[in-house]
Amino acid sequence: MGSLKGQLSAEMLILLAVILALVLLVSSQLLKTTQAASDKVEQSSESAFGKADAAIEASKGDAGDYCISDGDCKSGTCDSIEGRCA
Repeated sequence: MGSLKGQLSAEMLILLAVILALVLLVSSQLLKTTQAASDKVEQSSESAFGKADAAIEASKGDAGDYCISDGDCKSGTCDSIEGRCA
């Protein structure tokens, strides 16, 4: 009887090809899912940062309101002597 050591049958090659195709299919699906999730996270982050920026702007004082620095006033100018927005 001859030795079959190191030889692959046609069935084994076909099975290997099918397994590789499945692995490629699953990995491609995972990449698509990951990209979609990444896009949604980015949109949510942009929305949250936009709302935070709007809240910061809304909290700035009008002329005559108390302030400590220029960043506390809508006008961007705080009279440091009187402690009020210009």
